[in-house]
Amino acid sequence: MPTGGLAMSALSGIHHVSINVADVDAARRFYVDALGLELLPRPELGVPGLWMRAGAQEVHLLGMTSGAPLPEQHFAFAVADLDALRERLGTLDIRVSVPMEIPGICRQAFTRDPSGNLVEFNQRL
Repeated sequence: MPTGGLAMSALSGIHHVSINVADVDAARRFYVDALGLELLPRPELGVPGLWMRAGAQEVHLLGMTSGAPLPEQHFAFAVADLDALRERLGTLDIRVSVPMEIPGICRQAFTRDPSGNLVEFNQRL
């Protein structure tokens, strides 16, 4: 039995990740306009930000900084066609790394959002 008193079945997935961004407008252009996340209604929380959806999961942006993002800390978007995404983002002058393959598992590539957060694009094999 897992420690902590909750059975593993009590967790059904990740609802959202929360990312700090220095410039909410620049982040909106990146996540909504370039990546195509769906903008969601967001209540007034006393700090600027955005709520967005990608598939069944949400990404919440907080317009605040608490230091530079950790260079290796990241989150990943599932993508159906990594090459097509890289090509489309290239037309928007968004640099995406050359894809790497984890044999039998996935192809992955990385970029940084306007605040320097590391974002992965993951295509399952």
